[in-house]
Amino acid sequence: MTTWITICDTCKQDDWPERGMSMTDGEVLAGLVEKAAAGIAGLGTRRHSCLMGCSGACNVSIQAKGKLNYTLGRFDPSEEAAQGIVEYARQHVQSDSGQVPYRQWPEAIKGHFVTRHPPLPDDAE
Repeated sequence: MTTWITICDTCKQDDWPERGMSMTDGEVLAGLVEKAAAGIAGLGTRRHSCLMGCSGACNVSIQAKGKLNYTLGRFDPSEEAAQGIVEYARQHVQSDSGQVPYRQWPEAIKGHFVTRHPPLPDDAE
């Protein structure tokens, strides 16, 4: 089963126009996450335009069928953030429920959780 990191590629931090960037902050973070996640078994990445967390850019979701799913935000588009996101997602892959004990969380993701969603019920329920 694949754990997916979905990265909002339209996220822009408030000062984005003043920085004169050619790419959105989300595009920068997406590239860094994709690079950090390359080759990790059970982990996939995808980009999506707008996760609707604009006031807390940059946003990602970590999801897998039958597991707890998470939305995280308020990241700077940095290698440190990307590494933390990928490390947490790698641990999500290894967890049967999707829950990762707090003591194992990478420092780079602490304080960035926005929501936790229970797994969707099976159609038979």
